[in-house]
Amino acid sequence: MTVPQTIAYIGLGSNLSEPIKQVQSAVSEIEKIPQSQIAKVSSLYLSKPMGPQDQDDFINAVVAIETSLSAVELLDALQAIENKAGRVRKENRWGARILDLDIILFGNEVLNTERLTIPHYGMCEREFVLLPLAEIVPELSLPNGESIKLLSQNIANNAMVKLSH
Repeated sequence: MTVPQTIAYIGLGSNLSEPIKQVQSAVSEIEKIPQSQIAKVSSLYLSKPMGPQDQDDFINAVVAIETSLSAVELLDALQAIENKAGRVRKENRWGARILDLDIILFGNEVLNTERLTIPHYGMCEREFVLLPLAEIVPELSLPNGESIKLLSQNIANNAMVKLSH
């Protein structure tokens, strides 16, 4: 019996310890998640930090994966990758970080638990999520029907720069 595959979208971000390498390394680690395979990877983007501006700019990207894991199992795998990279969870939610991996969407699931909110609660206000997501899946719609392409066309890009693919 085949286990159904879900397409999940993961936001990646880093602004410490060679952020480009951190994001590239995270993509390599995501490739190793069991019962999952990468379908698409966006370009890398340089973006201004959310919150305190007294920190370095971020490198961001979005990865699409096909997985037979549950959303919580995927979250556990992503947090293990963050921990391996040296991520320290601090009270300062908008501070600098070695690696941040967020599940943005998980199929058409809508989930709101203490550990996980899907769709990601802030995705529609974040150019560093919407623009890379629109790059790899412009035809995608949120579970509520909102178009990623339309959302990405209507958000300020805050001087975000597309670096490479």
